[in-house]
Amino acid sequence: MASSIVLLSLLCFSLISYQAIASRTMDPTKGFTSLPLDQSNFEVQWPYNMQEDQRYSFENGIRRMWVYSNDKPHFPTSHTRPRTEIRIQGYDYSSGVWQFEGYGYVPSGTSGVCIMQVFGATGHASTLMLRTYNGDLYYYSDKVIVKNIYDRWFRVNVIHDVDADKLHIYIDGALVYEAQGRGGESHYFKCGVYEQDDGSHYMESRWKGIKVLKKM
Repeated sequence: MASSIVLLSLLCFSLISYQAIASRTMDPTKGFTSLPLDQSNFEVQWPYNMQEDQRYSFENGIRRMWVYSNDKPHFPTSHTRPRTEIRIQGYDYSSGVWQFEGYGYVPSGTSGVCIMQVFGATGHASTLMLRTYNGDLYYYSDKVIVKNIYDRWFRVNVIHDVDADKLHIYIDGALVYEAQGRGGESHYFKCGVYEQDDGSHYMESRWKGIKVLKKM
C-alpha cells in the first residue's frame, strides 16, 4: 500500500513538472510569416587578410564561423575587433515586428564573444547582443540568460518590435529575457563570432536553420 502511494506521488509530481515546463515554452514563430532566403541573403564578413574559407564553412546545412583574437578586422580601415559573421542582407527594417530564428552551437572554450546581434541603434552600434562567457549565454555582458550552452544545439528566437521599442529573447522555446530597445533608424540581423571583452584566443559558433520572419 505504501509503495503504491509513493508511486502515485511520483507520477503526480512528474505530471506537474511536465506541465510546468510546457507552460513556459511556446512556438515564438506563431503569427509570423517566414520570408524567403537564399545564398544572396547571407553576406559573410571575415578578417580582410584571410580567404573566406579560412574562417568560414558551409557544409550539410551548417554554417561554421571561427576567428582568432589576433586576427585583423573585416576591412583594413576598421578599428573593430576580429569577427567572422553573417550579415543578413535584403531584410533591413525600420518599423514593424521582426524575428530572427536559428539553431546555434558554441564549442567548449569559446568565450568573450558575441554570437548574435540586432544591429542598429541610437548612440550605440547594436540594439541587442547575445554573448557567451565561460559557457553561459548573456545579454551583452550584463545578465546571464541561459547557463551551460557549450557543446549542444540550442534554438534562438529574437523578436524585435520596433514601434514598441521592445525585444524578446527565446531559447529552446522559452522566453528567457525581455529588453528595452535602443532606438535607431535601421536594423538588421547578424550571427557568428565577434570578439568582445576578455575574448578567448579561439572563438567559434555554428548556425543552422536560419530564418527571418515578420509579423504581417
